[in-house]
Amino acid sequence: MKISVFGSGYVGLVQAAVLAEVGHDVVCMDIDERKVESLSQGQVSIFEPGLAALVREGLEAGRLHFTCDEQLAVQHGQVLFIAVGTPSRDDGSADLAQVLAVGEAIARYRELPVIVVEKSTVPVGTGDVLRAHIDKCLLKASRLLQFDIVSNPEFLKEGSAVADCRRPDRIVIGCERDEVRETMRDLYAPFNRNHDRVLFMDLRSAELTKYAANGMLATKISFINQIAELAEHLGADIESVRLGIGADSRIGYHFIYPGCGYGGSCFPKDMRALIHTAEQAHCSSDLLQAVEAINGRQKHKLFERINAFYQGDLRGKTFALWGLAFKPNTDDMRDAPSRTLLESLWAAGASVRAFDPEAMQQTQLLYPDEPRLMLMGTPESVLPGADALVICTEWQPFKAPDFNLIQQRLKAPVIFDGRNLFDPERMADKGFTYFPMGRGQSRNLPVAQQTWFRPSRSA
Repeated sequence: MKISVFGSGYVGLVQAAVLAEVGHDVVCMDIDERKVESLSQGQVSIFEPGLAALVREGLEAGRLHFTCDEQLAVQHGQVLFIAVGTPSRDDGSADLAQVLAVGEAIARYRELPVIVVEKSTVPVGTGDVLRAHIDKCLLKASRLLQFDIVSNPEFLKEGSAVADCRRPDRIVIGCERDEVRETMRDLYAPFNRNHDRVLFMDLRSAELTKYAANGMLATKISFINQIAELAEHLGADIESVRLGIGADSRIGYHFIYPGCGYGGSCFPKDMRALIHTAEQAHCSSDLLQAVEAINGRQKHKLFERINAFYQGDLRGKTFALWGLAFKPNTDDMRDAPSRTLLESLWAAGASVRAFDPEAMQQTQLLYPDEPRLMLMGTPESVLPGADALVICTEWQPFKAPDFNLIQQRLKAPVIFDGRNLFDPERMADKGFTYFPMGRGQSRNLPVAQQTWFRPSRSA
């Protein structure tokens, strides 16, 4: 099929490259001329395993094209994917300006019948809003156009997005007409061969499915983090608890790893949008608000541990930091827990030497003139003379380090681990003062320093 994808960001670029891989003729349109020029030369600025090679293969095969010409893109595809940004407004609602702008272009340039697919994460009811907006633009221009709106939300995980797109666990399609269902089934046939992964439903149910999925996953993360806090107070080990509850098939092991909070482009934004949607519908959102509040507090845990251990005086101290991206296998720094930690340490008078395998450039762009941040070339180079090592992201190279080298280079063998990479007993045997998340570590602190582990009366 001839496919057009509007937006060459994370979702749009992966979708376009994978559709081209299976044989579709894909045009990917973006308003950013520099990005389009780079992509046309096979240069991908987003770090995602396998994506750059896939883009180059599509270009070489002549099945993937990039353009800033919205008229060309509108007229090219029989199916038009909208994969533009829907950033949060101050009130938590999603900004649909870019989505509606694509609708205006469709009304302006399209002549043949077309299927318009919402790929961006959009609030429930956006399909109806987009349809009405296109109709209004057509009426204003005295034009007629047959078009259908489809909701086809993405369920990609950063770090494995190409694999998720190639082998989706479900393909959710919200639409109204049988002819449209058959076209979408044909479009996704190459990804649907082993067993039927397609779930057809109405438009609004498909839109809500995306938010509900991310809300459920965020809830699991905040739940295990709250249980981890309880484990600290009670002297229990959250790792044992995690294994105990994960063995229940109704719960499972996915997304019940305690840590220093979730971040990225999806969960924070989608939770805010879902809360706003509930409020607009005059429905309670108490669980969703609690999930968001717990995550907000969790992002401060590492700093609170560090500050307590040094009795509230971090002036002049230097910390070695491993991991900046919000999760491994991505360079995404959006809402990353590391940012909360960095800014808190700087505000307290400390400096940071940091390393991340992929997110260094993004960090530099975020903090271009921060004198208390030093970005280093290797994990080892952040260590010499640092007061302690802090771990924010669970990259594979951090999981089996040279502990003797760490001991030799740090001022003192102290590690604050926001991702529970190591076993506390083994770390104690190696001579480290080690603070993981939720593993009863409050017992390792002097009594005078344990008060911050106890919840306040107001909590």
